[in-house]
Amino acid sequence: MEVKGIARVGAKTKELVHRLRPGDIAIIDHRDLDEVAADSLVAAKVKAVVNAADSISGRYPCQGPLLLLKHAVPLFDQAGAAVMSIPDGTSIVIKENELFGPHGWVANVVPRLLPEVQAAMADARRHWEPAVLEFVDNTLAYAEQEKQYFVGDIALPELETQMRDRQVLVVVRGLNYREDLQAISSYIREMQPVLIGVDGGADALLEQGYRPDIIIGDMDSITDKALDCGAEMIVHAYMDGRAPGAGRLDDKHVAYKLIRAPGTSEDLALVIAYQLGAQLIVAVGTHSNIVDFLEKGRPGMASTFLVRLKVGSLLVDAKGVSRLYQNRRQRSYFLHVVIAALVPITLIGLLSNDMRQLLRLLILSVRVSLGF
Repeated sequence: MEVKGIARVGAKTKELVHRLRPGDIAIIDHRDLDEVAADSLVAAKVKAVVNAADSISGRYPCQGPLLLLKHAVPLFDQAGAAVMSIPDGTSIVIKENELFGPHGWVANVVPRLLPEVQAAMADARRHWEPAVLEFVDNTLAYAEQEKQYFVGDIALPELETQMRDRQVLVVVRGLNYREDLQAISSYIREMQPVLIGVDGGADALLEQGYRPDIIIGDMDSITDKALDCGAEMIVHAYMDGRAPGAGRLDDKHVAYKLIRAPGTSEDLALVIAYQLGAQLIVAVGTHSNIVDFLEKGRPGMASTFLVRLKVGSLLVDAKGVSRLYQNRRQRSYFLHVVIAALVPITLIGLLSNDMRQLLRLLILSVRVSLGF
């Protein structure tokens, strides 16, 4: 196998995807490639993916490599740190198990094949008990530490966006989040919910033609377009006050409010909607199971567990709704509709002299146009 293309290099896949163009070769450093990242690479229509790390280490059955190969995107693994120094935008060539840059050989790579990846995933499922046990223990330990935080209300700044007695839609950058957002478009049009984009979820809303009312997150995976869309900005800070995302907004002179909270930004979004009196909370793309969190690199899900216990009575999780209902119309369906419509027209034509004459004229016109 030989692959040629322009290299686009990025240590963080979620940031790199914004710079990719169709036909580029994405060079990443992403151990255990997650399904959301792989889906973004597929959507960017890359020619191939080169990973400096191991895309499937065997620690758990990560879905990313399988998704890439099922979409016919070649995956080259274990390239090593040297590939991350390839100048962005330069031409590279991959021949079998070697990668060449503008100045010659750069690294050996391991081409991933579908049967091999499927076998690795099956093996990971048989041996991931230690990872599961560690995850559960971590979740329980942090739940004990954080439970008091979620019992009462958190300290919130005064927000411009009003949520009391309104429905709220929270969009998170999770698997199939774009498709799920499209699937509930009629709900958005009819109910006009408050729109909250969590990091990359803000861009998903903009792509579908919606302007977020609020954007929450650490601001590391959203575009400048989202930052400039006019939404109310909330930077999620650590409990010790550190807020890496604030620097980007300061540099762009974008006003924001800062909230300290444990857990994930999507947890914070759900808590804010609940605390400010939302009538109903609809969530798209959220992370709620062990694979989701392992793919995000999180060792536990204490805050998510506690938040869902708290807001559960108001929460409708729309994750996966696009797969539950797919609006597929078969050709035979349309044929049946046409036949059903023609039956009464034909009967009227047979019973009416005027309609019989019109029908004859139509038949004549068709025959002339077809050359009969």
